[in-house]
Amino acid sequence: MKSLFKGLVVLLVLAVALAAGAYHWVNQPMGARTGQAETLDLSIEPGAAPKAIAQMAVDAGADVPPWALYAWFRLSGQSRQMRAGSYEFSGQTTPARLLSMLVRGEESLRTVTIVEGWNIRQLRQALAKSDQLKPDSQTLDDQALMAQLGRPQLHPEGRFYPDTYSYAKGSSDLAVLKRAMRAMDKQLDKAWQVRSPLVSVKSPEEALILASIVEKETGKPADRPQISGVFNNRLRIGMLLQTDPTVIYGMGAAFDGNLRRKDLRTDTPWNTYTRNGLPPTPIAMPGKAALLAAVQPAKTQALYFVAKGDGSSHFSATLDEHNRAVNRYQRGQRQSAD
Repeated sequence: MKSLFKGLVVLLVLAVALAAGAYHWVNQPMGARTGQAETLDLSIEPGAAPKAIAQMAVDAGADVPPWALYAWFRLSGQSRQMRAGSYEFSGQTTPARLLSMLVRGEESLRTVTIVEGWNIRQLRQALAKSDQLKPDSQTLDDQALMAQLGRPQLHPEGRFYPDTYSYAKGSSDLAVLKRAMRAMDKQLDKAWQVRSPLVSVKSPEEALILASIVEKETGKPADRPQISGVFNNRLRIGMLLQTDPTVIYGMGAAFDGNLRRKDLRTDTPWNTYTRNGLPPTPIAMPGKAALLAAVQPAKTQALYFVAKGDGSSHFSATLDEHNRAVNRYQRGQRQSAD
């Protein structure tokens, strides 16, 4: 009996020692193999087994035996809770911290921001420059892009909601665009549901187009409802919108920063000096405030506005008043707004 007791004590001591050693090991930095970068990348595909994940971590540069890491995953009881994704860690990361990252799904995320007022060309440029974002849309023209996004009948302009979007390393830019497109759908629908009886636009599509014009014409945020009021008034009475940003959009790459009188007379589908009503597509990505302003215009008699030079605009109900405002604020030059 004494021998058995002594044996049990020895086993208990060994078990405690092993547990203490294991606890110490899982809470010590794993280290990185010589020549590895400071940041180690670990990409886990869906369905990867715990043993394979341990090997992937070692292949990424962790300086630990793969069997030991796998044993830790199994002994933790959380090995089946590890999530697929793209992760970053370093030689200072402990096995315990690594497991926690994988179980919690703490992927290494980047962000890309779509700015209010950007056009599709500027959005494509931003995506192309985004860190670790797969450029799957880069070789697609506008029609092919929208087909990939499930909207082959639509032009891409104005379809993506301005916001900051996070993504995992190696994600497709198409995935970001799909999220931004769904966000715009949601925001446009919410705005349309609260539209005012004063609106002249007849559909969410027209509201989106008008919102894009309001976005580009607004220098001072507080002026958005007034600017929308002017354009809604013009649409209601069949007056030309005559808004410079639509002309500039129709010029495309030919615009050199200086809008000339001949440009106003040169017809394009987007030239609202030569064509009545709204242009055929949005001209930019409108934000939430512009969407709401488009469908909730200020109650105003104004049909004209002109930039005052401080970001705000002067609004006029008659052409005579407008011409006086132009002379006052533009000093004889043609107004920058209409």
